[in-house]
Amino acid sequence: MECEHLPYGRHWIDEDDIRQVVDALRSDWLTTGPAVEAFERAVADYTGAKHTVAVSSGTAALHAAIFALGIGPGDEVILPPLTFAATANCVAFQGATPVFADVAHDTLLLDPERVAEKVSPRTKAIIAVDYAGHPCDYDALQKIATRHRLALVADSAHALGATYKGRKAGTLADLTTFSFHPVKHITTGEGGMIATGDAGMARRMRSFRNHGITTDHRERAVVGTWCYEMTDLGYNYRLSDLQCALGISQLRKLPAWSIRRHEIAWQYDAAFRNNARVRPLVVRNEVSHAYHLYVVWVNAATARDALVSGLRAKGIEANVHYIPVHLHPYYRQRWGGKPGLCPIAEEAYRHIVSLPIFPRMTDADVLRVTTEVDEICAAS
Repeated sequence: MECEHLPYGRHWIDEDDIRQVVDALRSDWLTTGPAVEAFERAVADYTGAKHTVAVSSGTAALHAAIFALGIGPGDEVILPPLTFAATANCVAFQGATPVFADVAHDTLLLDPERVAEKVSPRTKAIIAVDYAGHPCDYDALQKIATRHRLALVADSAHALGATYKGRKAGTLADLTTFSFHPVKHITTGEGGMIATGDAGMARRMRSFRNHGITTDHRERAVVGTWCYEMTDLGYNYRLSDLQCALGISQLRKLPAWSIRRHEIAWQYDAAFRNNARVRPLVVRNEVSHAYHLYVVWVNAATARDALVSGLRAKGIEANVHYIPVHLHPYYRQRWGGKPGLCPIAEEAYRHIVSLPIFPRMTDADVLRVTTEVDEICAAS
């Protein structure tokens, strides 16, 4: 009997979500309307951020953040290599240079000591990535940023709902970016958000998402004018009212979904506690993990590959996050990325596996994964 396919992540859409989107379809506004502002306000309330700006993707959020900081040709931005390519791409989009600093071995988070070594007179910002949903060491990173007058950006695409020393993701850096891709904590289909305490930054990003134009269609309709001005070279990074209606509905469910992610992670932790072949990443005491991913380290690199292929043969979509960005062909050719630049990230890439974790998983699903992991590792 063929087993049901179990992805590493999956969205959860219910009838209430569908009703909210249908209501938006029946409204007067399909884009640049009131649902956008309502969704921004809801995320601001949830995170504690003063200002939030909705955009079309997590990548757009990163790009808008780097643009708002005025980063451009000749500037450098320090970031970790163990992330999705968009974290570095946003720097390249602005003509600046991404500089890769290695990660800590136990958490795979950006290592502040390695960051300090990479600071140069051209450095303008640090992008910290909350890998898997674990917040970075923001106190240490902020000290470096303050000492060198750098901006600190949090790529919290994995970390909506996470906390660091009691403070929520969205309030831990000068600018924080979120993603609402379907495998993330909540979804708008595609979508992103930037959180900041700086009203001027927020205004600049709102213009940037709308071609660099200072007002959107709804704002002009309210004051009864057709006139607008383009002050920057921006993009069409707008998020529609349909997507924002879905986001508002999804956000209401996030607290319960976050609890379920923790329950699944605890079951994994218990199952692997005495496993000599597989170990979970370390979770530091001062954080509440968001568990976008549940990542384990497989002791032997050859066993990692056997585990991934073995799980997939059983219908379980294990994944690997990520190929170090500096090893992608573009970054090798454009900036001379090569093996040895970030040895811990490169070693991690050969050993890590992301196991399925999403709120709709049952305890039976978790047991199925852990049983298969034990059997495949024992046979490797």
